[in-house]
Amino acid sequence: MTAEDIRRDTVFSRIGGALRGRDFRWWFAGQITSASGVMAQGVALSWWMLQKTGDAVWLSVLTFCTMGPTLVAGAWAGAVVDRADRRRLLIATQSVLMGVAAALTVLAATGTLAVWNVLAASLVSGCVMAIDSPARQVYVVDLVGADGVASAVGLWEVAINASRVVGPGLGGALLAGPGATACFGVNAGSYLAPLIVLLRMKARSAPRVSRAERKPARGAARDGVRYGFGSPVMRALLLMSAASGLIFSMGVSLPPLVQRALHQGGGGYGAMMAAFGIGGLPGALLAAAQPEPTGRRVRLLALVTAAAVVGIAISPTMPIAVAAMGILGLTSIWFIASANTLVQLRCAPDMRGRVMSLWGVAMTGTAPITGFGVAAVIQYVGPREGFSVAGIALGAAAVVGWRALRA
Repeated sequence: MTAEDIRRDTVFSRIGGALRGRDFRWWFAGQITSASGVMAQGVALSWWMLQKTGDAVWLSVLTFCTMGPTLVAGAWAGAVVDRADRRRLLIATQSVLMGVAAALTVLAATGTLAVWNVLAASLVSGCVMAIDSPARQVYVVDLVGADGVASAVGLWEVAINASRVVGPGLGGALLAGPGATACFGVNAGSYLAPLIVLLRMKARSAPRVSRAERKPARGAARDGVRYGFGSPVMRALLLMSAASGLIFSMGVSLPPLVQRALHQGGGGYGAMMAAFGIGGLPGALLAAAQPEPTGRRVRLLALVTAAAVVGIAISPTMPIAVAAMGILGLTSIWFIASANTLVQLRCAPDMRGRVMSLWGVAMTGTAPITGFGVAAVIQYVGPREGFSVAGIALGAAAVVGWRALRA
């Protein structure tokens, strides 16, 4: 066997490391289905809100309702996740999210869907997601163990980006056909797959927690915040996570860019999101194939991702914008998966839930605040300038954390 064969075998073994476990394989398949439904619904909600109100500020309000609870309760949610039976917790959260999607389906089908309905449903979903998101990330570690974290996180991004291809493409097609009602119905049905998987399996290394221990100890959330911000490396990564949240929450900036700068409809929006997902697939595989990521690689990927965002903002035509969106998908997913892995591997196991909650607070919890700023730029300056804010912010975060990520 040549050195090249050995290297190739090592790369493929890293990518498929987590997939050797039967439970993770089933979980992985269920998450592709569920995430695709969420993406289809997200496309419908953003486009419906823009069409209904004609004002990008309402997209920021929608983002605030969806992601605001993570900002407010993220640290507490992490303390809950660290002490809970993650499998049972996820059964509860996924069931509630399915119920919310079903309610939206009924309202849309009966013609009673209104702005306040959408905002209320988004607020409930946001409250549930504040716990669901860190629980899903830590549950992956329960399934594969610490040795499989890099592979599992990379494959998780594969699932998410497969959903970014399937979900927006499906959402765009449904918007052009039966409409938003079908998107909501698809999302409600998509939760059946992960629920069935969760009901049929148990995490290999799930913590056995007594009933008395399930309640978070006083000060547990505060300890998590102190721990997360006590390390220069963690602080730098959390700052980058906050900046990248604008990229992964494009419901505010992308619809106006597509509609007002590129002069496209719902199908064009779906095509842009699908291009992002297609580009993200190789990015996720590259992340899964790498050994433990380094700070240097993370900061370099952050700068390349920032440049890709600006490239999309200045794209003169739709084909160029779609191609640039594919490049952004590759670089941003490679970057965020590497940064996510670095955070999980360098934090203490008993703090993992709280640290990942801080990660969620930084990435999605701050989006409601930054989203209003982006919406203001879009409204008063222009959609291209508003879209470019994410790239400028990420580039600045990479420069600020440059020294902390030397190794």
